[in-house]
Amino acid sequence: MRIILASASPRRAEVLRNAGIPFERMPTSVDESRRPDERPEELVRRLAEAKARSAAARVAAGAGQLIVVGADTEVVLDGLVFGKPASAEEARAMLQKLSGRTHSVVTGIAAIHLPEGAVRIGHETTLVTLAPLTLEEIEDYVSSGEAFDKAGAYAVQGRAGRFVTRVEGCYFNVVGLPLARLYRILHELGWPG
Repeated sequence: MRIILASASPRRAEVLRNAGIPFERMPTSVDESRRPDERPEELVRRLAEAKARSAAARVAAGAGQLIVVGADTEVVLDGLVFGKPASAEEARAMLQKLSGRTHSVVTGIAAIHLPEGAVRIGHETTLVTLAPLTLEEIEDYVSSGEAFDKAGAYAVQGRAGRFVTRVEGCYFNVVGLPLARLYRILHELGWPG
């Protein structure tokens, strides 16, 4: 049974590769705008499902048994959702707010079994604490370029790992793909791996 990852994220692909889960990539493009009054958990679940459905719609009829997986990750602090920074200025502002604080990383995951159409949708929340950061540390980190294309403007598995003092919950969720939850979902949908 084939697995299709509806994501262009190299981090999600690396998590699957390292876990020995064979997959194909099919990046999608969906509007990631947050709806008014939408809770972070609702947002990530909706976007994960939209990505999975977008990829599933592109799969050729008669492609056989497969599971399409979509995911979306957001960083949440004090009710504010921190997506991917659009600029260096926005990345600096995010990191200043996260500095010395504990925040939530919420990832929605959706899996669609084709051709049957069975769907599983869930989310995972992990608490992450960052050490207090100096303005120089923030500037150096943003200048490295690693802050971009990542929710909350940091990569726990990269240079920002030196600022993370505590992770409560699934580490892989912070990377962008809650591996243990995905593994259970894949088995629920009949993946034999």
